[in-house]
Amino acid sequence: KSANPQWREQFDFHYFSDRKDMLDIEVWRKDNKKHEELLGTCHVDITALPTKQTNCLELPLEKHPGSLLMLIAIAPCTGVSISDLCVCPLGDPSERQQISQRYCIKNSFRDIKDIGFLQVKVLKAVDLMAADFSGKSDPFCVLELGNDMLQTHTVYKNLNPEWNKVFTFPIKDIHDVLEVTVFDEDGDKPPDFLGKVAIPLLSV
Repeated sequence: KSANPQWREQFDFHYFSDRKDMLDIEVWRKDNKKHEELLGTCHVDITALPTKQTNCLELPLEKHPGSLLMLIAIAPCTGVSISDLCVCPLGDPSERQQISQRYCIKNSFRDIKDIGFLQVKVLKAVDLMAADFSGKSDPFCVLELGNDMLQTHTVYKNLNPEWNKVFTFPIKDIHDVLEVTVFDEDGDKPPDFLGKVAIPLLSV
C-alpha cells in the first residue's frame, strides 16, 4: 500500500568474467498471491561504473512512471568462489589448519562479521524429471544462501547430470538456510522447476 516503498535490502551478486555486464532490474506489484503486475524495468551497465566506490544511482523506470534509488558498489570478490572438484579449495591440510585456528573459540570475537564460510560440493543429480518433449532435461543447479546466489553450468540432454563443482560462500548469519534448486534451461523462456532442497546451516 505504498507508492514510495523503502526496502533497504542488500544483495551481493558475484560477478565473474564470463557473465554479461548488464544488471537488469524489474519492479512488480502484487495484489494477492495469484495476481502480479510489472511496474517497470531499468538496466545498469556495470562496466560504466567506477570501481572500489559506492555509486548512488537514481534510475527512471522504462515506459512507466517512477524511479529507483540504488547504491551499487563494485569490489573484488572476497570469500566466494566456484571451482572444479579437482582443484577444490581447502584440499591442502596446512590451509585447513590455518582456517581452524582462524575460527577457534578464542578468536570468536576478533571480527564479529567474519562468522565463517560454507563450502558446498555439488556432485550430481539422479533420476530428474523430463522437462523436454525428447524425454530429457537441460538441468542446472542454483545455490542460495541469504541474498547470495551462485549456479552451476547446464548439462544438456541429461536426467542424471554430473556438475562436480565446489562453491564457497561467506556466512553472514548462522541462522541462514542453504537452498539448492534444480532448473531445466529452456532457451529464452524462464527455466522450468525440477526440484528443491533446503538445508539450515545449524543442521550442518
